[in-house]
Formats: sequence, C-alpha cells, structure tokens
Amino acid sequence: MPQKPTLSNRAVVIGAGLGGLASAMRLGAKGYEVTMIDRLDLPGGRGSSITQGGHRFDLGPTIVTVPQGLRDLFAACGRDFDAEVDLRPMDPFYEIRWQDGSTFAARPDPAAMRAEVARLSLGDLPGWERFLKDSEARYRFGYEDLGRRPMHRLWDLVKVLPTFAALRADRSVHAHAAARVRDPRLRFALSFHPLFIGGDPFRVTSMYILVSHLETAFGVHYAMGGVQAIARAMARVVEDQGGHLMMGAEADEVLVKGGRAAGVRLTDGREIAADVVVSNADAGHTYDRLLRNHPRRRWTSARLKRTRWSMGLFVWYFGTKGTRGLWPDVGHHTIAVGPRYREHIRDIFIRGRLADDMSLYVHRPSVTDPSVAPEGGDTFYALSPVPHLGHDNGVDWAAEADRYRDRMAAMLEDRLIPGFRERITESLTFTPETFRDRYLSPYGAGFSIEPRILQSAWFRPHNVSEELPGLYLAGAGTHPGAGVPGVVGTAEVLAQLVPDAPAVPKVALKMAAE
Repeated sequence: MPQKPTLSNRAVVIGAGLGGLASAMRLGAKGYEVTMIDRLDLPGGRGSSITQGGHRFDLGPTIVTVPQGLRDLFAACGRDFDAEVDLRPMDPFYEIRWQDGSTFAARPDPAAMRAEVARLSLGDLPGWERFLKDSEARYRFGYEDLGRRPMHRLWDLVKVLPTFAALRADRSVHAHAAARVRDPRLRFALSFHPLFIGGDPFRVTSMYILVSHLETAFGVHYAMGGVQAIARAMARVVEDQGGHLMMGAEADEVLVKGGRAAGVRLTDGREIAADVVVSNADAGHTYDRLLRNHPRRRWTSARLKRTRWSMGLFVWYFGTKGTRGLWPDVGHHTIAVGPRYREHIRDIFIRGRLADDMSLYVHRPSVTDPSVAPEGGDTFYALSPVPHLGHDNGVDWAAEADRYRDRMAAMLEDRLIPGFRERITESLTFTPETFRDRYLSPYGAGFSIEPRILQSAWFRPHNVSEELPGLYLAGAGTHPGAGVPGVVGTAEVLAQLVPDAPAVPKVALKMAAE
C-alpha cells in the first residue's frame, strides 16, 4: 500500500542515473517539484559519457532492448520518446566468435536465426525453439507481471511460489540451456546474457532466460548519440516539469525528522528539505553510508557484507585514427569468447581470481554513429568481466591494470582488429576501483547486488525502504534489477508506491521553506 500522503510537493532524487532520471520524471508527472543531485558533471550515471580527443566514449550500457519501457515513461509525462531520441534497430544484434573460428550472428529475423542455429548444430534446432518458448513464458511472468509491480510484501512472494516452482526457477540459466541444446557453443549463446546484468550464468535463476525473448520480441537498438542522448532527453523532461538538476553535488546523508525521511544533506553541508526522498545511489551505499546514523533492521552493515555482489568490470576505451574502412567484418557489437567458460566464470564470481584468459565484449559504435569519432576514425570499448573488490584475495589494480590491458590488446590483435594498437590516439581505462570511486559502487561491483534467486524480487532491497518511511529506492540494486529496462522499470514500480503530490497552496510552501 502507498505510504501516508506527504504534506508538501517537494521531492529529492539522489543520483541522476537512468533509474533516478526515470524516477524524477514519474514524480514530476505526479505533481512533485523535484530536485536531483549527482556528483558527476553529466546526467546518466553509468550511462553517461566522456569525450576525449574528439572521441565520445559511452561509459556503460550501449543498447536498448525494450524501447517500449522508455516510450511508456515519456508518454506518462506527456512526451513522445521517438520525437526526442533517434533509436536505430541493430542487425545483427551482435556476433559471437569462438576460438575455433566459428561464429554466431544473433539477428531479428526468425528465419535467419534458425539458419544460424542449424549451421552450428542442426540437431539442436528443436531444442533452441523450445528454449525460446520457455523464455517467452518467463517473460510473461517475470517481466510483464512481477517486474512491473511492487514486491515489498512477503505475501507478494508467497503467492507466486507455485509459479516459480512450475517454471523451474531453481534451475540456473546455463542448466536450462543445457537441458535444451547439446552444442557447447549454443549453450553459451543461450546462457551468457546474465553477465549483462551482473549475474553468474551457472547460478542465476533460469527466470532470466527471459532476456532471449526480449531480443526476439523487441529487438536490440542503439540510440544515436549513445545512451547519453537518452539521459539528456530525460533530463530535459525533468527540467521542463519544473525540476532542477544539481550536477557536481554529492549526497552525504538522508535527513530524518519525526521518524521519516526529511531531505538530504550534501557533502558541502547544504541541506535540501523534501517529504519524498528517492535514492538512485547503489542500495548498498544508500544503507551503509546515507543511513549510517539511522538504526537499520534488515540492511545492516553485516548483512550487506554477506550479500553476493555482481562481478567487477575492466573496460578499455580507445579511439583510433584512419581506421573507418578497416576491419569490415567487425560490426557494432562483437563477443570474443575465451578458451574456458564454466571455470572462467568460477574464477570471476567464486574464486575472485584474475584469470590469464578472458572473454571480451567489444563495442564499435562508429559503424552506426559517425559522431562518436573524428572523421575517418573509430571509437571502441572492450569490456572484460573480472572479480569485484570484495574477495579476500582482491586484485591489486594499481599493479595489474596495465598488464591486463596488454593481454586484452593481444587478444584483440589476434582475434578481431589486427594492427589497431599503432593507430590508437586516445585511451582510457576503468577498473573496479573506478566503479567504486566514480559511482560509489560497493566493492566496485558493476551491477550492484547479484540477481540470484534469493537476491531477487522480495529478497532484494525494496523500492519502498524497509528502514525509513518516506525513503524510496530506484536503480539496479532494487526490484526489478539491473539493465536499462530494469532500472527504468524501478521508476514504474516506485510510481505505484509514492502518493500523488498534494495540491499545496503556494503560501504554505513559502512558510514551510522558511
């Protein structure tokens, strides 16, 4: 049930990531006067960008898989998403390349997809098609149902347990793929997706095979100008609603008055009063730092230390000169698979060990969007999943970063873009330490809390805080979870919990401010 209506129409949102921006838009549509605060210089959070030497590096998410979620968000604010963002469908969505030279191109056309599967393993075609039906069933239940409504009451969980059992939610994503197809390459193609939301494919619940249906039903899209263009469009909506973005400002603590959230204190000592506080900061940071002086029952520091966090990310952003016509077989998205799968994942998630081998996700947006690079050049990023900083044998990135980048470069030379190193003009590297320091992400985790079955839905930090009335959570660490559709969806859930803003006379607002 929604909490008790507030006495004013002032709201503050901590963090201008996509979840925070979507929350501010929803609050503005409900009549709130919203102030957003963010420590970065641009809106978007992990979806922001850095421009260096004429190359625009999209720092985080690169694709949109459910554009309807963004269209619904903008429509709720009286706006047309497609009039404000130029979204381009990808074909292929991505190409997977294995060490033996075999490839798999994921495409929007069902016939083309069947042909790709048959080319790799004709006997697995029936199992592939059955997997897609399984994926659709989990999408209907996990995304359209659970993912679009609050899950903060235990009864909400109890009611759906029979469906979880029927859909074999106890089985992992990889185990479900292995039950449908035999070829190890196809098992990889059907099971790697949880890595895009911070999950171990061998332990994350099979509910997340719904991502395969998202690709099939909605396609994979790229926003011209990158996800940064989406963030800017969202920020414009907030400002047009009368909201205010305070960039370069960092929240230090959630203020409490009368047992309720009452606003935010910034690190420079300024205070922003509000009757509704939304934290788009990581859920772990919200509870361990922003509520450090408030007693906590569930999300204590000890509980957060026991929580399973998503893996870290090593990302190398680089720009090249005079390469636009080179490597014509390297498209917008490529996944170069290393020699190991299961054991490499164990190194990352369980052992916390920086392996010698790697698998890479390579983003080359300049083949679609020439604006990301100077004339004739290319902009890339190469991403490798690595352990987060919380393992007992944590990686010393000050010592390892350059060596790891060199190994990454050697793999790119050998497998994908030969001769690229001599053409590099700009280079930037993010390690898990960067994620910790830039985004205040606990342990430098790339996607907040890992989406295991006992860390999803009701088990995840709730959208309406269990610790403090008047505080709400948005973003990857709350329900429904990480990924662009997930974090935008947290705002849709939040809008069902926050009451409409009261019609407060201006004189009352003036008196309250005084």
